[in-house]
Amino acid sequence: MPEELLATFPVRRLSILNEAGEVDETLMPELSDGQIKRMHELTVLARTFDERALALQREGRIGTYPPILGQEAAQVGSAFALLPSDWVVPSFREMGVHLTLGYPIHQLFQYWGGDERGLKSPEGLNVFPICVAVGTQIPHGVGIALAASYRKDPVAVCTYFGDGATSKGDFHEGCNMAGALRLPVVFICQNNQWAISIPRHQQTASQSLAQKALAYGFDGIQVDGNDIFAVYRTTRDALEKARSGGGPTLIECHTYRMADHTTADDAARYRQPAEVEAWRERDPLLRLERYMAHCGLWDEESGRTIKERALATIDEAVKTMETLPPPEATDMFDYTTATLGRRQTRQKEEF
Repeated sequence: MPEELLATFPVRRLSILNEAGEVDETLMPELSDGQIKRMHELTVLARTFDERALALQREGRIGTYPPILGQEAAQVGSAFALLPSDWVVPSFREMGVHLTLGYPIHQLFQYWGGDERGLKSPEGLNVFPICVAVGTQIPHGVGIALAASYRKDPVAVCTYFGDGATSKGDFHEGCNMAGALRLPVVFICQNNQWAISIPRHQQTASQSLAQKALAYGFDGIQVDGNDIFAVYRTTRDALEKARSGGGPTLIECHTYRMADHTTADDAARYRQPAEVEAWRERDPLLRLERYMAHCGLWDEESGRTIKERALATIDEAVKTMETLPPPEATDMFDYTTATLGRRQTRQKEEF
C-alpha cells in the first residue's frame, strides 16, 4: 500500500501593535478612544498593584507574591473581551485579569496576605478561586464548560495557565476532553518563557505551544502577548466562537516574565541580564503609550494623572485590607464541608 499524507496544519501568529507604537490598521479591532483609554488605565492599575504588592511583601505585610510585570497586556487584553456571563478559572498570576473584571482590590491583597476570605468572589462575578497547584485548574475550566454545554447556556469559559502547565497531564486531559466534546472553553497560556527556572525550549520540543491544540482537534494560535490589541482581538474571536458552538481554542500569549517567578525566587541565578533587557523594549505598557501618543490620547501630564489615580486606588485598598478584623479560627471548620462529621464536631468543640 502507498504511503499517504493524512493532513497538514498551519500554526498562525498575530501581531498588531509593534514596539514603536505603530499598528496594522487592517488588523486593528474596532475600539473607541474611550475603550483604548480604559485599557491603558487598567494596565497602569495592574502595574501599580504589582509594584505595591512587591513592596508590601518586602515589608512583611503580605506573604509570597508572584509578580506580573511584563504580562499586563496578556491579562488586561484578554479579560477586556469577556462578558459578565462568562466564567474565569485563573491560576496564581492573573491579577491583571481580576482587576479588569472589577474584582475588589483589597480582597486580592487580603488573599496574598494569607486570608482565604479574599477569594470569595462578589455576587455576579464569575471568577473561580486562585489556583496555585500548577495546571490543576484546567480540568475545572473544562468541567464548567461541560456543565454550560449540558445546560445550553450561551457562555464561554476562559482558563488561564503558564507555559509550565502545558507539561502537566492536567493540560492534556483537559484539552482532549474539550476537543472531543467541542466544549465552549478558551485556553489562555501565558508563555512567559520560564517555568520557574526551566526555559521553554527545555520543556517541550514543539516549536510553539499553540500547535499543541492541533492534536486535540481544535484551533491554536500564538499572539504577541505584549500587544494588547492582538490579545484582545484573538480572545474576543475565540470567545464568540465558543459561545456559538464552535468549540475550544488555545491561545498562546508569547510574552516574558520580567521579574522573578515569585518573591521566593531569584531569577538572576538562571537568567542572563541581557535577555531581560532585550524584553524591556517590548514592554506592553510602553508600546501602548507610544501608540496613544501618536493618536493624541496620551501625554506625560495625563500619564501622571492616571498613575496618581491608580496609586490612590491601591492605597485605599491596602488601608481597607489592613483594617479588616482577622478571621475566626473556627472558620476552618465552618467553611470546609457542608456538614461536620462527628470527628470534626468534636475537634471544633475541643478547639
